[in-house]
Amino acid sequence: MSTVSFSLVTAVLLAAAAVAQTPQTAPPTAPQAGGPLTQMHREQNFPAPTNLQVLPKDLTGAQVRDIMRHWAGDLGQECDTCHAPYADHRVGRNGRPQLDFASDDKAEKRMARIMYQMTVLDKKDYVAKVAAMDTMDTPAAPLTCGTCHRGNLDPQEYVPPKREEHRPEGASAPPPGN
Repeated sequence: MSTVSFSLVTAVLLAAAAVAQTPQTAPPTAPQAGGPLTQMHREQNFPAPTNLQVLPKDLTGAQVRDIMRHWAGDLGQECDTCHAPYADHRVGRNGRPQLDFASDDKAEKRMARIMYQMTVLDKKDYVAKVAAMDTMDTPAAPLTCGTCHRGNLDPQEYVPPKREEHRPEGASAPPPGN
């Protein structure tokens, strides 16, 4: 899967993947489109992914982490929105509860998987078909979690601005209710 595909894929919801607790050193990688990796981020250890049900199973821990960061940003949330803490109340170096990324306990994580699958299908079944028919020279806008969520966990309803009616000069306004 290409870097562009990963950028597009990362766009649907926060936690379609969970991560095991066995550390794995991620190979240094160049910054990717859609989110540069910092030096600290590249040097950090990432657990090997487990319980991947909708994301490709050959992803590294660093790749899953990058995808999750994109989703979190698109939703304006943190990891604990979708991931439950360990039942034994483990505490991380930052003093916060450690999250059990492999757990499927939270409904938000299960919803994230559904939303991810919906986005993949929308890209394949609709966005790709529209792009194939498009005669403009501009590339299609990417479909991501942020397309609908725009930094909110629950997408906000779009209310189009009220348009002014343009009537020929001298024409009266239609009666109310029509």
